[in-house]
Amino acid sequence: MSNLPDKPGNAAVAAFLQKVASMPAVRPASGRPGRLIFAIDATASRQPSWDRACQLQGEMFMAVRDVGGLAVSLAYYRGFGEFATTPFLTNAQDLARRMTGVSCLGGQTQILRTLKHAREETSREKVNGVIFIGDAIEEDVDPICHVAGELGLRGTPVFCFQEGRSPVAETAFRQVAKLSGGAWAPFDAASAEALRDLLRAVAVFAAGGRQALARLTSA
Repeated sequence: MSNLPDKPGNAAVAAFLQKVASMPAVRPASGRPGRLIFAIDATASRQPSWDRACQLQGEMFMAVRDVGGLAVSLAYYRGFGEFATTPFLTNAQDLARRMTGVSCLGGQTQILRTLKHAREETSREKVNGVIFIGDAIEEDVDPICHVAGELGLRGTPVFCFQEGRSPVAETAFRQVAKLSGGAWAPFDAASAEALRDLLRAVAVFAAGGRQALARLTSA
């Protein structure tokens, strides 16, 4: 991994990478790609982050080409109670096409619904990790933490990427990450290279490429 510039938040980035590197290797079903849910808050304030996520998601697929592959399902919420998901896609272009067709709309957060969806998916077939990108929480934290704990028991960690500096959101996202066995990191537009490294690390973890992840975090 390239050396990160000396900026606030780098400690969190380094801690995130260290946490992912220290996690037990996931083991997708034989011959099957690792399954990852890519969940994004698509309410009104999120359009710039959505655009960045569109650009960065291809990095996840590139990182796992030699370690078993990756299947990614996009999940997002926006507007008046709208919650949508895609099938699990194994091609970066297919996911990018789905993402670029979505525009952000004002609405309340639906983090509980998002985590419940992940729980349902992994009860049917193992989901090796959840990436969540958001900047706010407008819900009761306790039910969210309960479902995060259930995901942790099922071996489905949630990797929370936070944009902005809301202390309320940070506290909640850190709890979700801890209870699920995942990790928290800032989602900072000024650190595009670091974001690529973070997303690639999660993708390699989800694909079960333990040795590849070790190489990624030590390069």
